[in-house]
Amino acid sequence: MTSGRMETTIVSLQIGQPIAVKHGSKEVETAIFKQKSAAIHQLHVEGLDGDGQADRKHHGGPDKAVCAYFEKRFGYWERYLGHEVEAGLFGENFTLSEWTEDDVCIGDIWEGAAIALQVSQPRVPCFKLGIRNGNPLMPAEASNTGYTGFYFRVLKEGTVRAGDSLQLVHRPESAVTIAEANRIMHVDKNDRDGIRRLLGMEELAAAWREQLAARLDRLMNESLGGTQH
Repeated sequence: MTSGRMETTIVSLQIGQPIAVKHGSKEVETAIFKQKSAAIHQLHVEGLDGDGQADRKHHGGPDKAVCAYFEKRFGYWERYLGHEVEAGLFGENFTLSEWTEDDVCIGDIWEGAAIALQVSQPRVPCFKLGIRNGNPLMPAEASNTGYTGFYFRVLKEGTVRAGDSLQLVHRPESAVTIAEANRIMHVDKNDRDGIRRLLGMEELAAAWREQLAARLDRLMNESLGGTQH
């Protein structure tokens, strides 16, 4: 995890509305095909003006107002996919410079000239990421590597545009990186201490709290059941 003053630039900003795309023999609605915008956008607690989500159960809402991804991961995905990629490959709203999942923590507060954002949870890749990039295995690859990106909640509404900088102004005392959260969620799923550490962070998004709490309950019940035999 990087120490010292942290600053990042929104090197590209993307927005998009849901469209229908082919998925096997069916059509699905998705807003993952976002387009670059050089305009100034109003940012609200629910997200950017002009942006939308097709599946409001799993995308959008205050805990997932802005999806962010890291420019530094593009090289990995170019090697994986075998072709050049550009901002928006993850359907992200903000493509960020400088950092990766190893540097950003749950609960971090980042301020721009007119906005304030807080890191709420890692991105959970779904099958639509595979549709967007023409590779159905990409969501699993993102989860396994931890190269998922993350979500911001909006603490202060305002305007934002590509090229704006964000500065880290607060980090929780017991910081957990996005990379570590991904390890606990997707790789070492039975790490009870890790789950407890994440659940101890009040800044963690409600959906992750619910899922991890249920997992911990199951693990504890299994442990108790095992001691009875």
